[in-house]
Amino acid sequence: FHTFKDQVIFEKLEVAKDDDSPYTIYTPYSKKWKSLISNADIAERASLKKLNSLLRWKGRSIPSLKSIGFEKSDGAWSTLEIDRKKLRAYAQERNFPGLNSTTRLGLHLRFGTLSVREAVRVARKESEAWLNELIWREFFMQILWNFPHVVKSAFRPAYDAIPFRHDKKEFRLWCEGRTGYPIVDAGMRELNATGFMHNRVRMITASFLVKHLLIDWRWGEAYFAKKLLDFELASNNGNWQWVAGTGCDAAPYFRVFNPDMQAEKFDPDQDYIRKWIPEFATSKYPEPMIDHKTARVRALRAYSKALNRSSPQRG
Repeated sequence: FHTFKDQVIFEKLEVAKDDDSPYTIYTPYSKKWKSLISNADIAERASLKKLNSLLRWKGRSIPSLKSIGFEKSDGAWSTLEIDRKKLRAYAQERNFPGLNSTTRLGLHLRFGTLSVREAVRVARKESEAWLNELIWREFFMQILWNFPHVVKSAFRPAYDAIPFRHDKKEFRLWCEGRTGYPIVDAGMRELNATGFMHNRVRMITASFLVKHLLIDWRWGEAYFAKKLLDFELASNNGNWQWVAGTGCDAAPYFRVFNPDMQAEKFDPDQDYIRKWIPEFATSKYPEPMIDHKTARVRALRAYSKALNRSSPQRG
């Protein structure tokens, strides 16, 4: 029986601290990752040529996809192509959801139709910013391997004491993209319609659910897992815990995204918002579910009380 490492460049504890313990903060992990990488790690591999001695199965034919429950879909899949021109502008444009400025290769990395070694080879030449995103992906995978409790609970156990609300009605409004915050609603509608959401907007929508509505991050994580075509447990869990402040992140728990400010900064002409919310700026669009300042204060009080810390006045 042979196993093959193929989803990542480095796995498990191949990138570890000097005392062989796992990294829990991204920046030092990424620096160590970059110091270890070699051309041999990202070279092309002809694995199939080495498997000619496999036992040939003489049983029945392989079941058809239809017979095991799959049906043909008319979904619009992202093209399997690394756009080098797009990568050269990636650092400057990747945060603007109204632009077609991200690689849209998460689906292919998820299902192995794109070699991570090929992605890293190109990233090292064309985009340090994209390389960092590929390293984030591996960082969360080694977190999941070394700290499997994150699947069901907070990376930092103390944060399991946060008294999250379990308001099903408000959660449903968030799922449907009817919160009254345009950038949040546009993101959720994009997700529901396409199975994709722009990365910057993923952070904004997740922050809104956890910090504005004070709803358990696990609810949102599960909804993303259900809807995202590029869903992968380690990254989905890691990013949700990053937003919730419960994960392996050096930033303080009192980081709360202001959806309106995020929209002004990253969708200034409202191209993304208007694409997904045709009733935007009309009487049909709902009022905000909750005032940003009120929501922020409520969240900070809940977190501070659970963690026995004084509530910050700014942030």
